[in-house]
Amino acid sequence: MSDPTDTARSATPDAARWPPRVVVGVDGSPGSRAALVYAFIAAARRGVDLEVVSTYSMQTVWIGGYPLGVPAVATIRQEAEARVSALVDEVRADEAVRAVPGTADVATVVVVSVGPAAHVLVEASAAADLVVVGSRGRGAVRSAILGSVALHCVSHARCPVLVVHPVAAGHARDRTVIVGIDGSDASRAALRAGVVEAARLGTDVAAVTTYEMDDAWMDLSTVMVPTADEVRGELTRGAESMLKEVLADFRADSGGPVPDARVVVAEGPAADILIHWAADAALLVVGSRGHGEFRGPLVGSVALACAMHAPGPVLVVHPQPDQAPVRAAQPAAAGA
Repeated sequence: MSDPTDTARSATPDAARWPPRVVVGVDGSPGSRAALVYAFIAAARRGVDLEVVSTYSMQTVWIGGYPLGVPAVATIRQEAEARVSALVDEVRADEAVRAVPGTADVATVVVVSVGPAAHVLVEASAAADLVVVGSRGRGAVRSAILGSVALHCVSHARCPVLVVHPVAAGHARDRTVIVGIDGSDASRAALRAGVVEAARLGTDVAAVTTYEMDDAWMDLSTVMVPTADEVRGELTRGAESMLKEVLADFRADSGGPVPDARVVVAEGPAADILIHWAADAALLVVGSRGHGEFRGPLVGSVALACAMHAPGPVLVVHPQPDQAPVRAAQPAAAGA
C-alpha cells in the first residue's frame, strides 16, 4: 500500500511554488533505482519532500495526413504512475533506506509527464534543493560513458546535481567527503556544499587541490619559474584560507558542530587525482567550472570527467548568487 503522503500529479507551471525538495529521475533501470535510494536518504537528511519524476514519449505515425494510431494518453499515464508508485513503495521498504532516521516520514510526490526526461528534470531543478540521477538509464546508448540525461542535468540544472554510479556488491566506502577546490567561485560553492554534506553524514572533509609542473617550451633563463615546494606552499596557504572561511560561514549559518576538515595538495591532473581520492569516499563534490581556460556554457572538463568516471556518487555544484542558510543536519545512522 502506498504511503498516505504519496500522490501523483502532472508537471505544471506552478511547480516553482512548491516547497524546497529533492528531485529524482526514474525510468525503471537499475541505475534509477539506485538514484531513488540515494534520493530518499538525501531528502530525509535535509528534512524536505521527495519528488519522483518519470516521463514517457508520445510518438504518432502520420500517413496521408492522418495518424496511424492515437495512443490512449490517460491509460499510459495511469500505468506509468502505478509503476513509479510501486517502485517508491519498494525503495521506501529497502533496508538501506529504512536504516536512516526520517525516511519513513519523507513525503513523496510522483510526477509523470510527456517529453524528454532531461528537460523535465532541468525545469524541476529551478525549485529544488538537489536533483539526483543515475549515471545511466534506459537510453539507446548504454556504455561506460555518462548517460545523456545525467549529462544534460549536470550541465544545465539550476541546483546541485548528484550523479549516482552503480557500486559493486559488498564494496565498503570510507565516510570521508572529498571536495575538489582550485580557488574559483565554483570550487568555493563546492566546498561549502561538501561541508554541509559532511555534517549531515557525521563525517569529515578532505579539500583536495592539485597542481602540475608543466615543461614550458621557452628559454627558462629569462623566466622565474617557482619550485614545486613554492607551488605547494602557495596552494596550501590559499586552500587553508578558503577552508577556514567556509567553516566559519557554516558555523555562523548552522549553529551546529563543524565537521573536521583538512587540506590535501597533490601533483597531477585534477580529474585523475580527484577520481583516485574518491575511490572509497562517501561522496565527491566538485564545482561546475573552475579556472580552466575554456569556460563555456556547459560543465567544465574536470567536473565532467569526475561525473563520468568516479566510482561513487558525485555532487556537481553550480555557484549560486545568494546562498540560502544551511538547514540543520538530520541525525545520520551508523553504517547507512
